[in-house]
Amino acid sequence: MFRLISRLGIRNYPKQSLFVHHRPAPQLAFKGFHTTPIKFHGHLKKPKPGEELKITFITKDGQQLTYEVAEGDNILDIAQAHNLDMEGACGGSCACSTCHVIVDPEFYDEIPEPDDDENDMLDLAFGLTETSRLGCQVKMTKELDGIRVALPAMTRNLQSRDFNK
Repeated sequence: MFRLISRLGIRNYPKQSLFVHHRPAPQLAFKGFHTTPIKFHGHLKKPKPGEELKITFITKDGQQLTYEVAEGDNILDIAQAHNLDMEGACGGSCACSTCHVIVDPEFYDEIPEPDDDENDMLDLAFGLTETSRLGCQVKMTKELDGIRVALPAMTRNLQSRDFNK
């Protein structure tokens, strides 16, 4: 109605109909903005008492960091939740190799075989080894309790800033 008033001018519109509405006002869409604490980000589940699994990350400088995690969590989410240097550029969709990890040979055979998509992405990984896997594709199970994974010295992710002079 107000669009009509603005086009015709208020003088051309009957006064009575300006103030009488026989239908409810339209609901305006409200787009709100909210934040959540960082502890709620990611996809990690809190482990149930007595069902904690341990994972040890070996950082690029040799530091060993051990965490208790729940069954079903993947290595990428665990690393990101603990602010480790693992990018995961594709968000865990197996479309990059930036979550490349090197699994301790003792645990490598306990992990299900990589599928073709993972193998294709691993071919692009820097510093590929016989026990390399993508962190987004390795989910924690009871068989992997105590697993040790090393973060490689570098990852391959081409970004525009890599080409700036």
